[in-house]
Amino acid sequence: MNETTTHPHAAREGGVFDTIAAISTGQVLAAIGIVRISGPDTLSVLDKVFTPLYGGPMSGRADRRLVLGKLTAADGSLLDICLATVSRGPGSYTGEDTAELQCHGSPVVLRATLDSLFAAGARQAKAGEFTRRAFLNGRMDLTQAEAVIDLIDAETPQIAILAASQLDGAIRKKTDAVYDDLTAICSHYHAVIDYPDEDIEPFAMAQYEETLSGAEDALARLLATFRRGNVLKNGVPCAILGRPNAGKSSLLNALLGYDRAIVTDIPGTTRDTIEEKAVLGGTLLRLSDTAGLRDTADPVEKEGVLRAHAAAEGAGLVLAVLDGSVPLTAEDEAVLAAAKAAPKYIIIKNKSDLPAVWDMDGTISLSALTGAGLDKLETAVAEMFKESEPLPAGEMLTNPRQADAVGRALDYVRAAKEAMAQGFAPDAVLTEIEGALGALGELSGRTVREDVTNGIFSRFCVGK
Repeated sequence: MNETTTHPHAAREGGVFDTIAAISTGQVLAAIGIVRISGPDTLSVLDKVFTPLYGGPMSGRADRRLVLGKLTAADGSLLDICLATVSRGPGSYTGEDTAELQCHGSPVVLRATLDSLFAAGARQAKAGEFTRRAFLNGRMDLTQAEAVIDLIDAETPQIAILAASQLDGAIRKKTDAVYDDLTAICSHYHAVIDYPDEDIEPFAMAQYEETLSGAEDALARLLATFRRGNVLKNGVPCAILGRPNAGKSSLLNALLGYDRAIVTDIPGTTRDTIEEKAVLGGTLLRLSDTAGLRDTADPVEKEGVLRAHAAAEGAGLVLAVLDGSVPLTAEDEAVLAAAKAAPKYIIIKNKSDLPAVWDMDGTISLSALTGAGLDKLETAVAEMFKESEPLPAGEMLTNPRQADAVGRALDYVRAAKEAMAQGFAPDAVLTEIEGALGALGELSGRTVREDVTNGIFSRFCVGK
């Protein structure tokens, strides 16, 4: 089984890394565009394409100082007057010599800059390759690497704050204490076994009962954060239900701020499930605009109704949309029944811009057409998903890989405690403790399969 580690001399192609380059900003018109370089030949490559206006070449300049100069193509023609900076390893982001060219943000200029760097000896970086090198060179662990892409992809202020704290090592600090305590138990045992003639305190498993209990408590509390972390990061599945022409698609468009769904007076216009994301009341919702719930002979619309029911069954929140301008029908009752079967639901009395013909306690009156009353819906969602405890300072699990590793570590620690309570020999207890250490090693990346790291870094954009 292939494994990688955070040791600076981790296995790599050809024994050493080569030099890579990539555009690190979006390839759209912008004021500034950044091209990043990393690898053993960074300084020599940079000197071939960039000449400071004053002073000597960049290879002789101090780290992290912006220098103005001329950027040239492989044929010597001028590409840009821009800024450059260098950061030598191991104190750089990747742990290697790195450089950045801060050019004017024309995609044409950035592409020509890359071509010039390739001609000077660099190659195109792969997706996530800069951060992968940072991991392999011990500049960050896997939870921090995952936080990088979470920060890039953040869709709410809360997940951005959480990702920044994880990038600062919040999860690592939480689990390192457990890892060190478990390692101390194993080290003591093996020291007594391997060096019987040394003056080492005799090993007694019972003296570590408090340590194992502390590890169990810390891991259980960390694992309990996954539900909240997953919701913050990925959003709450939210199905918009209603009979045809109740205003479901209009509500979706109002929440998104643009016309995503087709809205007509013809019943059954929405025949499939439309999925989009929106932040409402500080909560990220994965909205599903579904087909209107009604009996129909149309096979296509019937399939849409089945999908609407499936979306409701898998939803964490249902928005039940009722038309307040017409009497309630049996189809509306079916919508209410489906909504009330969900973990959370909100009943919306839509079309408040028209005269109301019915009233019902516990509904939110609004007009998806004019936007009136949407603030009440936002407040209701905020209250519904308000947590009783403040957001932890980053020590929150946000993806299934992390939760799986911590869950397995917790199972091993509990098995160790049970083995100790049953009076098993110390080596049997230590087998479980070593299993917990292995699981925590996978969490941080101390020891982890190559396919796992490939999966993590495949999520990254090129240039990061």
